[in-house]
Amino acid sequence: MSIWKRKPLSQLLNEASESEKGLKRTLTAWSLVALGIGAIIGAGLFVRTATAAAQNAGPSVTIGFIVAAIGCALAGLCYAELSSSIPISGSAYTYTYATMGELLAWIIGWDLILEYAVGAATVGIAWSEYLNNLLVNVLHMKPIPYALSHSPFQVSELGEHGIINLPALFIVAAISLLLIRGTQESAFVNGIIVVTKVAIVVMIIVFGWNYINPTNHTPYIPADSNYVDDQGISHHFGGIMGILGAAGTVFFAFIGFDAVSTAAQETKNPKRDMPIGILGSLAICTVLYILFAHVLTGLESVEFFRTSGKEASVATAITSAMPGFEWLGQFVTIAILAGFSSVILVMLLGQSRVFYAMGKDGLLPKAFGDLHPKYQTPFKANLAIMVIVGLFAAFIPGDIVGDMTSIGTLFAFILVCISVIVLRKTAPDLKREFKTPFVPLVPILGVLVCLAMIYGLGWTNWLRLLVWLALGLVIYFFYGKKKSKLNNPEE
Repeated sequence: MSIWKRKPLSQLLNEASESEKGLKRTLTAWSLVALGIGAIIGAGLFVRTATAAAQNAGPSVTIGFIVAAIGCALAGLCYAELSSSIPISGSAYTYTYATMGELLAWIIGWDLILEYAVGAATVGIAWSEYLNNLLVNVLHMKPIPYALSHSPFQVSELGEHGIINLPALFIVAAISLLLIRGTQESAFVNGIIVVTKVAIVVMIIVFGWNYINPTNHTPYIPADSNYVDDQGISHHFGGIMGILGAAGTVFFAFIGFDAVSTAAQETKNPKRDMPIGILGSLAICTVLYILFAHVLTGLESVEFFRTSGKEASVATAITSAMPGFEWLGQFVTIAILAGFSSVILVMLLGQSRVFYAMGKDGLLPKAFGDLHPKYQTPFKANLAIMVIVGLFAAFIPGDIVGDMTSIGTLFAFILVCISVIVLRKTAPDLKREFKTPFVPLVPILGVLVCLAMIYGLGWTNWLRLLVWLALGLVIYFFYGKKKSKLNNPEE
């Protein structure tokens, strides 16, 4: 029973060829690009941009986006090679199992829970914030009471204490049930939402450009200092460290393109469509992000985003800085709610496929590998994730889970980059429909850029990641190792 035992590539490729007996192949290249954009444009853009401007970099958050995009592009090239060569559910977990053995595969699988499940919870919390904005500013109704729309760790300026975030819990449950219904239906709903929210982002860039106040962009890179937020946490503000901190924060905005790789086993032609889906969605979103961040930080000052612009910052900035465009602020709120829903959908899709792969391997309860008799979806995995994500969304504040998601994803990207190098050495004859260029240079640069962003996120997030991984190791040695099908074939 070796913790370093690797899953044979022949076995993985056999599972891929036999997938017609399990998950349905219904997704096209366009479906994958739409899934990627659906996951990428959401809470990260509409919430984390303002957070990074307020806490880390001011207007130079645009440079933070460029740093994050470089890290994602380098990792994306590695994902494209692996997902087209090993077209099977599980994403980075599966690639690590084939290249670096069971223990590291478990660690990355556990880490992907941090990325997808906690990421979906973060977006669920943002969805709740914008729902209140919709009720008050668009429908002119009373908001959902603070106690029922915030976590127990949050206190309002009026001294009200949160109890449970019910709207966040509701949206997570609703999307989980849609995913159980079917991947093709979920992708169709996602496609409609993607067209809507890309149109909104373009409108904000086009109309907002004329309202940029140059004083809000002066200085573009603020002087190096410290900023203490309302939770008492200190952040590097300005200078190179501020930009790295911003890159780590807005990195959350790029999470999603890698979720495309979890749907490899449900793609009609994964060897051609996977690279298109991953790199295409990443390229489109990067351009939109940089332009959007430039406009948003030009509309209002850093101080605005630290105070009045906190919740629903984009809609608030449009209303305050663009007279006559109140309708756009209202439209944005509606579109963002729909957009957040598509992000949650792709995150929960990715998480359920990782659970499905780990359940089939025996590292998690085998029930997670069961498919619905009618819909052919991993419904038990979806139900378990609905409970886990629902609890995070209902009881943990958004900032904390957002940074946890970023650091978890960066760690996953590092292992994916290393996997490409290892697999080139151990399986040189593997048929690769897409090849990462300049190996090992591109993967090594990917590792270094991701490590720099992890450094920028600060020690509190390093500590949360270590605690999470320690908890995962306890579960692996007391359950996963004993139940692993690879290490216990007789069972």
